[in-house]
Amino acid sequence: MGEASKLHIFLFPYMAHGHMIPTLDMAKLFSTKGAKSTILTTPLNAKILENPIKSFNQDNPGLEDITIHILHFPCTELGLPQGCENTDFFFSNPDLNTGDLNRKFLLSMEYFKEQLEQLLQTVKPDCLVANMFLPWATKLAEKFGVPRLVFHGTGYFSLCASHCLRLHKPYKSVASSSEPFVIPELPGDIVITEEQVIEKEEESVMGKFMKELRDSERSSFGVLVNSFHELEPAYSDFYKSSVAKRAWSIGPLSLGNREFKEKAERGKKASIDEHECLKWLDSKRRESVIYLSFGTMLSFNNEQLVEIAAGLDMSGHDFIWVVNKSGSQGDKEEWLPERFEEKMKGRGLIIRGWAPQVVILDHQAVGGFLTHCGWNSLLEGVASGLPMVTWPIGAEQFYNEKLVTQVLKTGVSVGVKKMMKPDGDFITKEKVEKAVREVMAGEEMRKRAKQLADMAKDAVREGGSSDIEVNRLMEELKLVRLQKEEEKRS
Repeated sequence: MGEASKLHIFLFPYMAHGHMIPTLDMAKLFSTKGAKSTILTTPLNAKILENPIKSFNQDNPGLEDITIHILHFPCTELGLPQGCENTDFFFSNPDLNTGDLNRKFLLSMEYFKEQLEQLLQTVKPDCLVANMFLPWATKLAEKFGVPRLVFHGTGYFSLCASHCLRLHKPYKSVASSSEPFVIPELPGDIVITEEQVIEKEEESVMGKFMKELRDSERSSFGVLVNSFHELEPAYSDFYKSSVAKRAWSIGPLSLGNREFKEKAERGKKASIDEHECLKWLDSKRRESVIYLSFGTMLSFNNEQLVEIAAGLDMSGHDFIWVVNKSGSQGDKEEWLPERFEEKMKGRGLIIRGWAPQVVILDHQAVGGFLTHCGWNSLLEGVASGLPMVTWPIGAEQFYNEKLVTQVLKTGVSVGVKKMMKPDGDFITKEKVEKAVREVMAGEEMRKRAKQLADMAKDAVREGGSSDIEVNRLMEELKLVRLQKEEEKRS
């Protein structure tokens, strides 16, 4: 392909680990299709991306290089603490007012407008893939004739559930916030409660901001979804016919990381040695270990952590448990039952901070995944063929839980009834034990989960459903550029 015919795509992720990881995966995918990718981000976030990008470029000399463009982000001028360039800054610090900082951080993204405008004007990329939290990007891209694609970082099911709940407001006619109701119009007779719904604050600052996002999406070129048709066909079809103007399924993006090094370093922030993990797992029987991780945005209180530890002990299963450092209150380790690690030696591996999740999930010794139902984690669990224990915390995670438990039937709920904020549910050790035992012994669930994993791998192979959609997208972008060139000539 000649230099002139290569597409150049800008990718602008929201500054959070859960958004940056799939964005880098997307850049790798576009590179395999012959397109140049430039990721726009700030200095501290660039440091997270530099090593995996350098490795990818070195290991794939025949492909287009992925590059980074650094944007200026003066935290203190914007009313944010110094160094607050990523949501990890406040979500991993329990002493900060997370809610206020999160809102301020979201709204401060508008600071990038001027820098992006200059870039679009001078570089003239063929496409801008901008995160959903950058609603102003649609009009800005339109100004320079650049197609803007929206990236949500979640799947079709939650996008459809959100649409139907917002449209019909069924929670307004229930007697109590804990009374179950069916989500109107959504395929599958999905049952939920008001306590698990996030579409309610329409008059708040955040409610108005979310409306801006939807308006921006409707007038954009279309939506990229990190999913594959075979996982949620009814919801993919519903979304494309009733919610968005256009959408392309391009996932699971995590499956683009085929080499061990890529999997091991995906999203790497700290140092547990992946080889140490593998050595521990290699000593275990096939499908005998449950893996627990609640993502990067959560810290349970000590009482809940003690209860999880007791439930794991009672389940009798070996486990790997990823615990956010902030949950352990420094070096005191007050959250662990007395002599727990000593007692669990050989049976349990506790990882404080970051873990090489994809490597762990792919290991044959792992037989189940206890997850907070963040979309990245859920999709990684699907791609690894694992049944799941669902423990949603907030955001759209309760919708994702319904996909696993009510639609795919590849998991069981630990029993969380409402969002963690402001008060949340306390889950007893008995509930933890029961859910872990049920998932580890659930042969039908496991069978279905393995079938989905095969479908996921088929989707991203050459000629698979997601591969076809990515090719179609590339052709459309080339066509847009061709039309622009013809307009210039005439």
